[in-house]
Amino acid sequence: MSEPRQRADVGSYDDIAEAAIRTTGLSDFGGTAHEEGLRLLVDDLASAEAGLTPIGNYFHRSQVKSALVGRLMTEARFQEFPQHADVAIERPIFVVGLPRTGTTALHRLLCADPGHQGLELWLTEFPQPRPPRETWEDDPIFNAMQGAFQQHHVSNPEFMGIHYMDATSPEECWRLLRQTGKSISFESLANVPRYSEWLARQDWTDAYERHRQNLQLVGLHDQDKRWVLKNPSHLVALDALMKVYPDALIVTTRRDPVTSIASACSLSAEATADMSTTFVGETIGRTQLGMLERSWQAFTEARKHYDPAQFVDVDYRGFVTDPLGTVAGIYDAFDIPWSDAARAEVTRIDEESRTGQARPSHRYDLGDYGLTEDQVRAAFDL
Repeated sequence: MSEPRQRADVGSYDDIAEAAIRTTGLSDFGGTAHEEGLRLLVDDLASAEAGLTPIGNYFHRSQVKSALVGRLMTEARFQEFPQHADVAIERPIFVVGLPRTGTTALHRLLCADPGHQGLELWLTEFPQPRPPRETWEDDPIFNAMQGAFQQHHVSNPEFMGIHYMDATSPEECWRLLRQTGKSISFESLANVPRYSEWLARQDWTDAYERHRQNLQLVGLHDQDKRWVLKNPSHLVALDALMKVYPDALIVTTRRDPVTSIASACSLSAEATADMSTTFVGETIGRTQLGMLERSWQAFTEARKHYDPAQFVDVDYRGFVTDPLGTVAGIYDAFDIPWSDAARAEVTRIDEESRTGQARPSHRYDLGDYGLTEDQVRAAFDL
């Protein structure tokens, strides 16, 4: 097992941008809309409040660099495939909800329909027109990412039990949003108070406009398939999402927030183990509860202004008890054909998810993060 990579510091934004340019051989970022947020983020990561260790310095620098590499590469692809701008995206499905409320499992079942498409993890990182599946193993970017995840499975078995990751799997689309410097993923992995304050004041419309451009690019060869996306940060930006995707269909998962907040804190802790001296225990509890409370309240308020027919609520317990019935109910509510092929593939993926590496296994305790059930319930008005 290889030792984690380390750095003495995160470096400056300009230093990281130069590294992204060297890595890709590209220099056109397509403007500077991303710079304000990422510069502030890097300054926060370099502060004592972030408390990064040498392992954390390397990891968080790589996250910022990855956002910049993704922006450079997609900008080049936009120029290479100008026809992407004409691709229609109609009635996309967005699965939203607090973390650990079944969004991942439901998203993957909805993506199983042969008439649907999701964002495979490797294409969220480095978007391009989706190549034929049989050619992926010949792609050096795909192979590098798949190898990294296989190593991660060995090095971090507890994390993989919480959230199994594979380069071929449909994943969250926050990597597209972070190309404009806007993503709650950064807040989920470090104590970055100034970046968090900045993000809470932002209009996310430009982030979703670029998100849409990326979907047009990735789906260039699959224009007959409906998009199915998911990401907890959609909660905080419903107005921007609906402005860019006015016919969007929103599936909201619901679970006891005491359970979901405890699980979300545990995920943040496992994902950042040994990376910070400050982003631990009670700090994780305080920052994650605050961020998720704001996100949920923003979504609840914004939802009032849109057509109720564009929303379906899914109860976590009902979904776990009857996943196929839950999916069929979503299709019915949105008047989407529930074909034999869709039923067969959803059934197959559901059966696979209950065994093997992708089977969830997770233990957590709210008290580990300085939180009580009463605090959580009060935050969500329960």
